[in-house]
Amino acid sequence: MIYLKRKIDDFLKAWKDNPNRKPLVVKGPRQVGKTESIRQFGEKNYENIIEINFVEEPKYKLITEDGYKTADLIKNISRIDPSKRFQEGKTLIFFDELQEFPEIATALKFFCQDGRYDVICSGSMLGIHYGRIESNSVGYKEDYEMYSFDFEEFLWARGYQDSFIEDMLEHMKKLTAFNDVELSVCYGLFLDFCILGGMPAVVREYIAKGTFEGSLQIQRQLLADYEEDVRKYAGGMDQTRILNVFRQIPVQLAKDNKKFQISKVAQGARFKDYRGCIEWLSDAGMINVCYCMNYPELPLKGNFDETKYKIYFADSGLLVAMLDEEAQEDLRANRNLGVYKGALYENIVGEALRKSGYGLYYYKKEDSTLEEDFFVRTAQDLIPVEVKATNGRAKSLKTLINSDKYEDVHYGIKFIGGNIGYDNRIYTFPYFCAFLLKRYLKAGGPAAVWFDHS
Repeated sequence: MIYLKRKIDDFLKAWKDNPNRKPLVVKGPRQVGKTESIRQFGEKNYENIIEINFVEEPKYKLITEDGYKTADLIKNISRIDPSKRFQEGKTLIFFDELQEFPEIATALKFFCQDGRYDVICSGSMLGIHYGRIESNSVGYKEDYEMYSFDFEEFLWARGYQDSFIEDMLEHMKKLTAFNDVELSVCYGLFLDFCILGGMPAVVREYIAKGTFEGSLQIQRQLLADYEEDVRKYAGGMDQTRILNVFRQIPVQLAKDNKKFQISKVAQGARFKDYRGCIEWLSDAGMINVCYCMNYPELPLKGNFDETKYKIYFADSGLLVAMLDEEAQEDLRANRNLGVYKGALYENIVGEALRKSGYGLYYYKKEDSTLEEDFFVRTAQDLIPVEVKATNGRAKSLKTLINSDKYEDVHYGIKFIGGNIGYDNRIYTFPYFCAFLLKRYLKAGGPAAVWFDHS
């Protein structure tokens, strides 16, 4: 099976090159490729890999019987399997499915102090157990959050080089429009990505066959697996409520007002009964929660109402897989997104922002039409980000930029189904550029192209 390049590859290499590296915990939802990437890295960089999977081999939960010190663990692992070799400085110990045995995190302190072996832990559903893992190993580990493929990784999988991506970024920086060929190619790739999402099993099938054949079945199996996880790991919580919220997301995203309404989930449903359900799905990495800001100003953290939010899927392909049969057929055969167009593009821009490391925030002014899809920030600026199905008027964006009330807002970004443009401090980019927004802003963004700050 061919290995598809991932962003974690460079991170793991840099981790290994750091002489002061600590044990690493790789978090992320199920089936986003954590195990495969760690194995690939291990095979390239170590003479020995000791892989212990706590789901497949629960007997290894006994290795802590004599305590958590490195020598005791090594001794007990060797007792269970004498063929495992521990060479100092040349061995990677890989604890997989950490969610099944979070207690092993206590050992990370001792591995860190001992320093003879490199240690990586990985698991899905870690957000659910993270309190325990964190308290047992605080200060003695490093964390890495892994997601399904983003659009850049999808382009790599399709055989496109970094130069292709750099060229896209240059277009943004210089505000030069894409020519017809570039636009057609990029939109074609992006629409494929919208339909497939970024789950590795789906992407791999598509790369192998060159068609969407079989992709929907894989997506639906992944959805079934997610629902199974809810039943397995949501101990002591109302699993039905969690599943009700999960299944209600596509319905609520299809509406003009995308604010998630608990009252629509079930008759008589109240926020306080469902609050933990949304946190659970977010901690499990299944959804992205976008909170409503109290007021469009910096800072973002702490400046939001936790009872008002929009919910997006962490992987847009799973949103697509939950659409009705007719919409599915239309989407795959005719590339027509129909009533879900706005929902899907908003979901995919939210997903791109989240995978770039941004938190998600929006703004809706009570008793007013003023509403903005997302906000990101730089050191100086609060930047409203709008996702438009068509390149129509951006009334709210203009109000935020031009009104004296919003001192932290100096310009806005608009993602559309069109080309690059600029008008009255609104920078317009095609949807497929959303994954580059953070890099664009880091490179100076609009400030790199002169504009009037006054």
